[in-house]
Amino acid sequence: MFVNRTIKLPLAHSEPRDVLMLFTEFGENMEIENGPINENEARRRPGVERIYRNDQIAVLWEPKLCIHAGYCFRGLPEVFQPESRPWVKVNAATAEKIAEVVMMCPTGALHFERLDGGPQEPQPEETIINARPNGPLYVRGHLRITGTGGRLIREDTRVALCRCGQSENKPFCDGSHRRVGFRTTDPTESAKTA
Repeated sequence: MFVNRTIKLPLAHSEPRDVLMLFTEFGENMEIENGPINENEARRRPGVERIYRNDQIAVLWEPKLCIHAGYCFRGLPEVFQPESRPWVKVNAATAEKIAEVVMMCPTGALHFERLDGGPQEPQPEETIINARPNGPLYVRGHLRITGTGGRLIREDTRVALCRCGQSENKPFCDGSHRRVGFRTTDPTESAKTA
């Protein structure tokens, strides 16, 4: 749950900035997408977040963390429509269904807040790391990622960490593994030859 929670989001070539995620009281750093987007707009630059809301649910999307894994639009295509603007149609399904699909997002690019008194996103009790074949590390849990000198980079429940070394959004995956043809081996195969 991200109500009244401060996280640090890094800006390119600068110190991180605080972003207070208050869906019911929007901070000045949040943008609400409610119309067409100019395709020349720098949607991928850090600090560009979108909130889609109705009276039941608010959905936060952070494009810089999105690697187009597709769990959202495959899970609820009537709500998540990447080719449309706005691309999240919060009135096209129930808050329960939207929340369920948002929690499937492996990167943390999508989060939600229930505004109707429904259950918020639970904090996982254990940390799970899923090494995706030829891709990133999907990590779920109570996560606190720090950088040099203990500087907080991100606090979240879901992230996709770069494993190919080519991401321009390190430590997070940006999908570069597909561009560079990153390949992993099956750990069980490696163990058999050792």
